Amino acid sequence: MRTELRVAAYAVCVRGGRTPGGEILLARWVARDGVKRWTLPGGGMDHGEDPVDTVVREVAEETGYAAEPVALLGIDSIRRNWLRRLGGPGDWQGLRIVYEARITGGELRYETDGSTDLAAWHPLDAVPGLDRVELVDIGLQLWRDRPPLGRSSLSDPANG
Repeated sequence: MRTELRVAAYAVCVRGGRTPGGEILLARWVARDGVKRWTLPGGGMDHGEDPVDTVVREVAEETGYAAEPVALLGIDSIRRNWLRRLGGPGDWQGLRIVYEARITGGELRYETDGSTDLAAWHPLDAVPGLDRVELVDIGLQLWRDRPPLGRSSLSDPANG
């Protein structure tokens, strides 16, 4: 069985704090099958790249904003099994480093020729109604609860 590890860094960018008017910045991810769901801005690390540099680069690419990471919120690990195109099964693991970040400049714009097609601010209380990936909920829980080990209770316990 072929194994693959992907390390990525993501940002939880909230403006207005925990107040009723608080908003979170999300990017709309487009899956290979065309399904579109909201996610945290972020993505895969390049070889030799520092995770902080990754999250800054990815926020800029996906939203147009300059971001400054201000806190490490946690690390989430997921695993998926799949059938490879040219052969047997595969075992994929994603290690997702989640930072709190603040926007320091730039202007909202959409990514072109990337894995996302939109970026937008969403009211925090509207997030449960969005078609989203589980990482949005994990990131928000890490941001709200600040668990000492940086692990969300929403993470799959089977991932260790």
